[in-house]
Amino acid sequence: MCTAITLTTKDHYFGRNLDLEYSYNESITITPRNFPFVFRQKDTIFSHYAIIGTAFVQDNYPLYYDATNEKGLSMAGLNFPENAYYFPAKEGMDNITPYEFIPWILGQCASVDEARPYLARLNLLNKSFSDALPLSPLHWIIADKKEVLVVESLKDGLHIHENPVGVLTNNPPFGMQLTHLDASKELPGDWSSEARFVRAAFVKQNSICATSESESVNQFFHLLGSVAFWRGCCIRNGKPMITVYSSCCNIDKGIYYYKTYENFNITAIDMHKENLDSSDLILYPQNKNGCHC
Repeated sequence: MCTAITLTTKDHYFGRNLDLEYSYNESITITPRNFPFVFRQKDTIFSHYAIIGTAFVQDNYPLYYDATNEKGLSMAGLNFPENAYYFPAKEGMDNITPYEFIPWILGQCASVDEARPYLARLNLLNKSFSDALPLSPLHWIIADKKEVLVVESLKDGLHIHENPVGVLTNNPPFGMQLTHLDASKELPGDWSSEARFVRAAFVKQNSICATSESESVNQFFHLLGSVAFWRGCCIRNGKPMITVYSSCCNIDKGIYYYKTYENFNITAIDMHKENLDSSDLILYPQNKNGCHC
């Protein structure tokens, strides 16, 4: 379960809640311009846009959950069970595994418009990172300062949707999610995907926010808080789901903000304060030191 949103005040913001019953000890990960991105069935990219986001780094490869590149293009993958479908390799297509999708687009595209030709050639490949890390069923939100798309790989092929509300949750497919906005006569209060989509769209549409950085970032986290999971409100696989972390990236400035379930303090990491011409990943373990009472 997850929720992703966009917000515009003076600057533009992109972020998400990651809602799970476990954590992989994710880190805020900066991939500099000269880190070699190795792909299963495409040539290695040795030079690309720098990227910042939350990732689980395995074998020196950043498995991004959400990320923004230095040009402001942003992506997040959200759980999409029983609907996501990945394919064998197809001749004449860009065969990209789901875990490579975010680096493939953010490494090479500066905007949604630049991403469109890449999406037109995309075939999401049914290949996992390793036997220990099977493929996650996902769909993706892609956003820049002007446009928002949703990308879904279903059994009948790849679907690309314009997203007029700048919100995405999990199931059902996005076209059906939009219908819940028309059908809703009151604000839902449960934690289902459909309810969170309607609630997030409502609070975003009715948001009143000043334009300073601190006020914008605080408001963004309040919007995400309206659809957050608290321990005990939802049980999956016998374990309580929680909002493991919430993120908010100022995509104009490349500043990535986050807070965790254990620590409500907002931590900021500015990608432009690092050496973006390096070839080595830069990792910031999430700060989960909470209240000391």
